[in-house]
Amino acid sequence: MTTTLLLASKSPRRRQLLAQLGYAMRTVDVEVEECLQGHVPAAEVAERLALLKSQAYKEPLTAGEVLVTADTVVVSEGMVLGKPHDATEAFHMLRQLSGAAHQVYTGVCMRSAVAQVAFSERTDVWFRPLSDETIRTYIAQGTCMDKAGAYGIQEWIGMVGVERIEGCYFNVMGLPLSRLYCELQTLIR
Repeated sequence: MTTTLLLASKSPRRRQLLAQLGYAMRTVDVEVEECLQGHVPAAEVAERLALLKSQAYKEPLTAGEVLVTADTVVVSEGMVLGKPHDATEAFHMLRQLSGAAHQVYTGVCMRSAVAQVAFSERTDVWFRPLSDETIRTYIAQGTCMDKAGAYGIQEWIGMVGVERIEGCYFNVMGLPLSRLYCELQTLIR
């Protein structure tokens, strides 16, 4: 039986990454307010949001289809940094990340017609100290607004600002491919 992945994400990075696994794939729409009730530990936010997105997809899954939902958050000093609302917020986020370590969590939920698996992957990222000019230059490129923590590791700021990482590089881009592939193999057996 052939497996088709249904990616419920508007992220072009997730689409690109998932396509590289070699499965048939198509994107599907899921509308959900990314809001969790009550206190949720920062390390659990991404997985809970991925589960929420999976539950919002109401179409029945057929044999061979696997729905994939994901969410990524940046955690700095215990605070969850989502996507910035404007350039000022992006500047403050990047200033907070400058010269410090933070954690990137991507939560993933995969659901077939008969089973579901959810997990969260953590990658630690260290930024070099960033000057205000460097931060403003990156923000002016206009690509930071749709990214948790206001940065993309695969972009210019990642190239000049990230000193090192521990964990999965692709997790920081928004999809921990190695873990996802292993979990998918278990799910489709």
